[in-house]
Amino acid sequence: MGIVKISEQMHEALRRSSGALSRSINAQAEHWLRVGMLSELNPSLSYSEICHLLISSGELEAEAETPAASVHLAKVA
Repeated sequence: MGIVKISEQMHEALRRSSGALSRSINAQAEHWLRVGMLSELNPSLSYSEICHLLISSGELEAEAETPAASVHLAKVA
């Protein structure tokens, strides 16, 4: 974890967006960072496609954290 310096205008945009989307300011910043990173790595993908990737990735991570999934993954290994 670290500190990132951003402009006051960006911080204000984060405050407004995080409130509107019921996220913390940090969660909103992380979301924008993920979307931006994926946009740079995959310039042909739309915002909607990037969101689908993030949702799919989150679902896979959540499944891996459940006890049943851990047992299943242990059996595969």
